[in-house]
Amino acid sequence: MRIRTVSLVCLGLIASGLFVLAQTSTRAPATAAPRAPAFEYLGRLQAELGTRTVIENGPQGTRTIVQVLGGRFDGPRLKASVQTPAGDWITNRKDGTYRLDVRLTLKTDDGALILVTYNGIGQTTDAGASLRIAPLFETGDSRYSWLTRLQAVGLGERVGTAAV
Repeated sequence: MRIRTVSLVCLGLIASGLFVLAQTSTRAPATAAPRAPAFEYLGRLQAELGTRTVIENGPQGTRTIVQVLGGRFDGPRLKASVQTPAGDWITNRKDGTYRLDVRLTLKTDDGALILVTYNGIGQTTDAGASLRIAPLFETGDSRYSWLTRLQAVGLGERVGTAAV
């Protein structure tokens, strides 16, 4: 079994112009420029990857299911370990990119459980892999309910078997 480490830097989208306009009862003039999104650093997810199962030539393309064996999420407001089971259900696309479909559970250092799901696009070249993801968070723990109102975005990179 080969273990790869992948790390992602996640940012929480605090508000976007379109979202803010959709939430207000009074509409901004049609000539008003949309507001720029504001971001807050959430942290870094580092994941250890295990075995891969490949299902070739399906109707949606080749699928690769990757075990996530563990890992850590560390940020200013959230510190947690990745619990098992967890995994990534990848769809390999004809253009050489792949679609990520990840589900994992974080257990915070103070005992809360948080489901993290994210989709995204990855591309592997001779230089390594780059990932663009859009995580969502679910929890019933009131201490972390602020996460359930975020649309996060993340960037990841893997060079060889190490992540940066």
